Amino acid sequence: MNHLKFAASLFVLSLLGVACNNADNTSGSEESTSATAGSLPAPPALRFNVLNVFPHDTSSFTQGLLFYKGQLMESTGGQPGVNAYRSWVGKVDLQTGKADKKIFLDTAYFGEGIATLNDKLYQLTWSGKKGFVYDAATLKKEQEFPLKTEGWGVTTDSTYLIVSDGSSNLYYLDPKDFSTKRVLGVTDNNGPVNNLNELEYINGHIYANKWQTNYILKIDPSNGQVIGRADLTGLLLQYGKGNISREKYNDANGEAVLNGIAYDPGTKKLYVTGKLWPNLFEIDLQ
Repeated sequence: MNHLKFAASLFVLSLLGVACNNADNTSGSEESTSATAGSLPAPPALRFNVLNVFPHDTSSFTQGLLFYKGQLMESTGGQPGVNAYRSWVGKVDLQTGKADKKIFLDTAYFGEGIATLNDKLYQLTWSGKKGFVYDAATLKKEQEFPLKTEGWGVTTDSTYLIVSDGSSNLYYLDPKDFSTKRVLGVTDNNGPVNNLNELEYINGHIYANKWQTNYILKIDPSNGQVIGRADLTGLLLQYGKGNISREKYNDANGEAVLNGIAYDPGTKKLYVTGKLWPNLFEIDLQ
């Protein structure tokens, strides 16, 4: 999720959405799971080390980031009347930060998170109640699918698509018919954790950017409990390369926020970036 000028109203709506989503998704074939907040310990801090710094396109309003067979792929958000950018999905050169190939979305849609499963690339849209399926190798669009909620982030556990909508819920969608099979409520010692955004599934855990913070959360998918939290405050200003604008990149409530987690299973390397950031970082979380 993205837009500074709508931040206050969307925050209120996201809070309302938590109640609605918890009520709407506990019937039928959907399984609802969450941990009990009062019994949870505070999530331990995850420390990070910066291993490498790469360039990133400062015109990319990053919404999704992943590796597919060693290829970095990115999804960005933009729409007339919302911001000054374009929505696209494409293949990005890690060494230059530039997209080798882009597929632009129709301006009716604001691009959001991406995930790959069975050689298909799935892309969400923010408020368009629609997602797109591409051939992951060629980026040829093959299908569209409906979304019941807003689309923010998406990842996969190799069976289901796991979708965030800015609330404290994660939705497990069947990639065959996009029906909701499970709703996972995410909680920590303070209760439901709202504003879950970009997602990545790594070694049996879900990692999530929390929108308009510098946090990456480590989530246990069996019960939704936050079992670790990395605070990346100062990552760009301290380790970034080039002319870094402190005013632009030092405001967690601005547009240029931390957003983008990509894990390369082939190299076992983890990368993070942010919207409009000039750098992408290879990091180690401990």
